[in-house]
Amino acid sequence: MDDAVYSGGLTYSGIETVIERLRMSLRLKIILVLVSLLVCSMSFASDFELNHTVDSDGKRVSGDKATVVTSGNLELSAKVTGANAQGLEVNFLQVAPKEKFLGSATVGANNIAKFMYSAGSKDKPVTIVANVAGSDADSSRIVYHLTVRKPTWVMFMIFGLLGGLGLFLFGMEMMSSSMQRSAGSKMRSILGALTRNRFVGVGVGAFVTMIIQSSSATTVMLVSFVQAQLMTFAQTLGVILGADIGTTITAQLIAFKLTDYALLLIAVGFGMKFLSKRDRVRNIGDVVLGFGLLFYGMHVMSKAMYPLRTYTPFLNILTELENPFLGILVGTGFTALIQSSSAFTGIIIVLAQQGFLTLEAGIPLLFGANIGTCITAALASLNAGREAKRVALAHTMFKVLGVAIAIAFIPLLAKLVQGISGGVVSSDNQADLARFIPRQIANAHTIFNVSLTFIFLPFTALFAKLILKMLPDVVEEPGVRYDTRFLEPTLLKSPVLALNLAKVEIIKMGEKVKEMAEKSIEPFFSGDLSELDRLHEMEDHIDSLDEQISAYLIDIGKQKISEEQADEVYLMMHVTKQYEQIADIIDKEMRQLAQEKSTEAVVFSEQGAKEVRAYHLKMIKQIARSLDTFRDSSLEKAQKMAKKQAKYVALDGDLRQHHFERLREDIKESVSTSHIHLDLMDCLRKMNSYSANIARAVLQRYGESKSQ
Repeated sequence: MDDAVYSGGLTYSGIETVIERLRMSLRLKIILVLVSLLVCSMSFASDFELNHTVDSDGKRVSGDKATVVTSGNLELSAKVTGANAQGLEVNFLQVAPKEKFLGSATVGANNIAKFMYSAGSKDKPVTIVANVAGSDADSSRIVYHLTVRKPTWVMFMIFGLLGGLGLFLFGMEMMSSSMQRSAGSKMRSILGALTRNRFVGVGVGAFVTMIIQSSSATTVMLVSFVQAQLMTFAQTLGVILGADIGTTITAQLIAFKLTDYALLLIAVGFGMKFLSKRDRVRNIGDVVLGFGLLFYGMHVMSKAMYPLRTYTPFLNILTELENPFLGILVGTGFTALIQSSSAFTGIIIVLAQQGFLTLEAGIPLLFGANIGTCITAALASLNAGREAKRVALAHTMFKVLGVAIAIAFIPLLAKLVQGISGGVVSSDNQADLARFIPRQIANAHTIFNVSLTFIFLPFTALFAKLILKMLPDVVEEPGVRYDTRFLEPTLLKSPVLALNLAKVEIIKMGEKVKEMAEKSIEPFFSGDLSELDRLHEMEDHIDSLDEQISAYLIDIGKQKISEEQADEVYLMMHVTKQYEQIADIIDKEMRQLAQEKSTEAVVFSEQGAKEVRAYHLKMIKQIARSLDTFRDSSLEKAQKMAKKQAKYVALDGDLRQHHFERLREDIKESVSTSHIHLDLMDCLRKMNSYSANIARAVLQRYGESKSQ
């Protein structure tokens, strides 16, 4: 029987062949199906694009660049673009600090996949990659940069900001007071340069403000100068404009990123302060130490703000500051709060150094700082005289009008600053923002204030007339003022200025004493005693001034002042006491003599009356010379007074001799008024002596300084 056929059927070997063929066909089909499915899957996945979700304003709300607290949760979202995306899987893989698969999320409504990320227990930066499952295309992959921080991070950030700001302000105050002590009497000479020349006033205002680091303090000083009639209100306007330029110096110094050298400056300043025995070197050491503390405070604030680089709500707020009106409002409020435009400008630059601010956001903040600095002077003027209100109003008008004009030109100012400073950068590039914007902000501050000065300076006379119309003179009711007019407690921290104001007050007190001395002689000849009550009231005023001036000088002495300034305090206390002694002589001795003469109804002899009037006139001239000598700190005038005093002592002896000769001649009037005549001459002699004491004190104070 044939092997190929069996009863009309297949042989065994034929069946095996068929089965093998069937197996090969099925395997091929399976492979073909798998390949087909893979190709379809790849083609399907590559049709989808993955993006971060955004809100209606185009801002990312996917969780990218967000901050999450340790052991907390954060929702990450991704939007899939493409047809029939719902139901797709999106995988989330952590790639740093170590790789691990986090999980998947299904694309749901609005083609958005949402995944809940659980932070660990350590604060660290985290990088997560999300991609559409089954796709290796770059378009179907996005990256999330997260920051995990401890729940207390905001508290410690606030501690760092407040501590850094404290160091910044303390360093600024130390630098300012030390520069004032170093300047010493030179500062007084500069203040004396306030003349009718408004250009000189601008330069003086800029220099003084640069030294004392406060345009508000300069403004308060101007109030006292106007009240003391050392300068007119119109002359102060140039100084106010100059003061605005002076504030920009601080910003320029801060913009130099010297924070890396802050500790070196602190070390050098500390060494100069504590290792040297020379006051000048110690003062310079204080300047360097203050400068170092200022920059170290900036460093502390910068470090404290670093976490905010990834804190989206804060970055969104700063973006809103590009609205000029909001930026000006914020700048005004913060500057008014801390009452220092220099300090707030420093904060703006610190923000810029972290890459937080664009130039368009920084400029409105600067404008606000310029307006906010007016608050201090305005508050100081509320309870002050008309002159104070005028100066404060002028300061505010310049600032507000300047900002009102400049607000429309912010884009132009930004382009000008960028052209001068270099570095046109994108608001999304934090590195370039941190590199270029601090210098640009400082330059914008300078350009604005210098431009303001040149715009308004030609019109200061018109501004003065306008403000005088807005705040005209008010006639004060008759009466005696028992309060000082020029002593400003807020300037005690600026001893040079405080001493200058005390000097103005003493000069006014001396002029009051001179007025008393002039009026004191008339009751001896007219018989009208009504003036004596007026003299008594004036003496009460002098006593009150003596008490207040002495207390103010003691407060100055409690500040950190140089030996030179301590000598100045002692001189002023001495001068004040001499004028008070002259007032006492007039009230307690001459007033009583005038009453006694009126009661006894006696008159001086004709020759005796001439001699009394002549000697009295010489005493008035001596008091006037003492005022000039003290006002000008003039050695020449002091020496002239000393010679005059010796001459008048000799003259007193001659006049007494003449009186005794009249007594020998038994002239009736001389006999009846002898004790009054001699006591009155003695009073005038003592007035001469007290006036000469002022000259001797000036000779001792400035003669020794000149010899050193």
